[in-house]
Amino acid sequence: MPEPVDTLIVQERGLCDYEPIWHEMQDFNASRTASTQDELWIVEHPPVFTLGLNGKTEHILNAGDIPVIPVDRGGQVTYHGPGQIVIYPLIDIKRRKTGVRELVTILEKSVIQLLSDYGINASNRKDAPGVYVNDAKIAALGLRIKRGGSYHGLSLNVDMDLEPFSRINPCGYEGMAVTQCRDHGITDDFKPISHKLIKVFAERLGYTIHIE
Repeated sequence: MPEPVDTLIVQERGLCDYEPIWHEMQDFNASRTASTQDELWIVEHPPVFTLGLNGKTEHILNAGDIPVIPVDRGGQVTYHGPGQIVIYPLIDIKRRKTGVRELVTILEKSVIQLLSDYGINASNRKDAPGVYVNDAKIAALGLRIKRGGSYHGLSLNVDMDLEPFSRINPCGYEGMAVTQCRDHGITDDFKPISHKLIKVFAERLGYTIHIE
């Protein structure tokens, strides 16, 4: 029997190349129907820069040996790499009675609440989507809404090599500082942090969770 509409199917994908996951999200969204379950995918990616629809190549300062992939989300350039939690919410936003701006806010506030539970004071910014600790970016987000469904999502820096961020203007902002959970005393690994994050996110949207 299918899961109830209020169940969010969570898939833990592990370390996955970026491009196949991106195209799988596109295919999922294109084929979804009114009865398709909402899903959330948790992944890590090998090193990759992604450039949003309005992204300017001038914000890629020195990609070096890291690939640059133009994609169909909003926003500018960002970096994904091992040690970073990436969550992709594949949500029927009309069925959830939410909008794009509200979904962005829920993602941001989910990270802020997660960090608060670890004793870290974080905030969002009106001028630059994402989550910040002492003006350093710890989480980035970019969404695409098509046919009423969301894809792409949010990345949270946990315990990673931050050097590649110096090769770009993160999200189009020159000199933006970047930080991660480990630098603020969080010792939990990828899995417990990701589970706490999706629990907060699901509660804010009224879901129960089914982890596959």
